Amino acid sequence: MAPSSIRETQSPEATPMHRDPDAPDFVHDYVNLASPLLGSTAELASDEFFAPKERLLQDAAPVFLPDEFDANGKWMDGWETRRRRSGGNDWCLIRLGVPGVVKGVDIDTSHFTGNYPPAASIEGLYSDTAPDADAGARWRPLVRATPLKGNAHRYEAVTENDPVNWLRLQIFPDGGIARLRVHGIPFREWTAQERAGEVELSAAKNGGRIIAYNDAHYGAVLRLLSEGRGVNMGDGWETRRRREPGNDWIIVALASPGAVERIEVDTAHFKGNFPDSCSIQAARVEHGARGSLITQSMFWPELLPSKKLQADHIHMFGGEDVAKLGPISHVRFNIFPDGGVSRLRLFGTLM
Repeated sequence: MAPSSIRETQSPEATPMHRDPDAPDFVHDYVNLASPLLGSTAELASDEFFAPKERLLQDAAPVFLPDEFDANGKWMDGWETRRRRSGGNDWCLIRLGVPGVVKGVDIDTSHFTGNYPPAASIEGLYSDTAPDADAGARWRPLVRATPLKGNAHRYEAVTENDPVNWLRLQIFPDGGIARLRVHGIPFREWTAQERAGEVELSAAKNGGRIIAYNDAHYGAVLRLLSEGRGVNMGDGWETRRRREPGNDWIIVALASPGAVERIEVDTAHFKGNFPDSCSIQAARVEHGARGSLITQSMFWPELLPSKKLQADHIHMFGGEDVAKLGPISHVRFNIFPDGGVSRLRLFGTLM
């Protein structure tokens, strides 16, 4: 197993997408497979007396409300079990909305100081039916029992290469965890029909992921690649008001290299703050660290030339508007000069 680290942090996190800038590369390079945006759910827990299991997977950074109490005690933003008095340990079963290969995990105990578990482990399996939480034979270790600290992130790289769609988080013996992030690559076995036809190359459910961006002050940037139209102005990528020259941008890694044939840019609910225009640059990148991709992307050829945008509108581009660049793996979506976009979709054929 690759080296891991514990780092004390202050909460809530203030970094874009709630990501720690000093976190391992897997946090920045892969999608959070445990996100509810992909359909992941906390299915069953041994106990959730103080705080429900569903909070464990929320995409928002955990918060602390010093004066908030409920019928069972202090309100905590995470999953928290009661104090064990009869031996054993607590656990939570998580169903991934999309099967995936796990590259690393972030066990976040933000705001849990005197009530965090001393240790935790994570196991995975691939099963078409709900597993028995107590049956250990089929579970594969992803993260063996590892020590935790209070109000800190525990990052653990994972070397298991087989896809999983169920996770078992065990804490020893009890306590609370604010968030569990499971970073990896969605596993897609493309059907013959999909390979012969059009697929949504950018969709998060297919493996599309956001690599980098210059600003994401408002909204929920991860929603940019999700399904459906935005439900409100907070359901998408929105930057702050730009007071200096230049423009805002975001880099997306496609689920699989492909030839893009049509593009949708949806400004749903963005009315007084939609971008004036947009463009897309693209390239096929075999290898490249996040930092080098940012620099490279400035010089990628145009896939979509600058196009005017409208408020609260689905913009569809195809035909001669989309350059024939052949198979690409990454795109840089530029907005001019700033503003909000609800969804970005790129459709094409797998290569």
